[in-house]
Amino acid sequence: MADILLRGTPITTVGELPEVGSCAPDATLVDADLTDVKLSDYSDKKLLLNIFPSIDTGICAQSARTFNEAVAELGDDIRILCISKDLPFALGRFCAAEGIDGVKTLSAFRSSFGDDYGLTMATGGLTTLLSRSIVVIDSAGQVAYTQQVPEIGQEPDYEAALNALAATA
Repeated sequence: MADILLRGTPITTVGELPEVGSCAPDATLVDADLTDVKLSDYSDKKLLLNIFPSIDTGICAQSARTFNEAVAELGDDIRILCISKDLPFALGRFCAAEGIDGVKTLSAFRSSFGDDYGLTMATGGLTTLLSRSIVVIDSAGQVAYTQQVPEIGQEPDYEAALNALAATA
């Protein structure tokens, strides 16, 4: 279990993020049209998974905006996936209102993704939501970088995540 904070209060997750160098777990997520999407559907791409509790919070929304701006400078072999347990409709509404069209939003609302990646919050006020994390997966499906953000109200290290993405094979 990872120990993180929610406004200074200790909470735990159901496990740990996959280790760097390990094979990234495949997971099924839900697209805007309610169809299932597997991470393995992107097997020929480098992936940056921007994982957060809810798009309806300031930091989560900011991470989607920040990565959306960054994606324009990245190559065609890279995808940034923003993942939460929000319903696909809420994610779509947010992206439409914000003009976000570079990142792909996917929902884990009917998925084991949070447990597969060890980041479902097991205690605290946001129990069952996903903890703020970043996972970079190379085009061979190996985990190249992870960050479990120590305080839910803290932004991820965008620069480190994007540098790790750029350095992957």
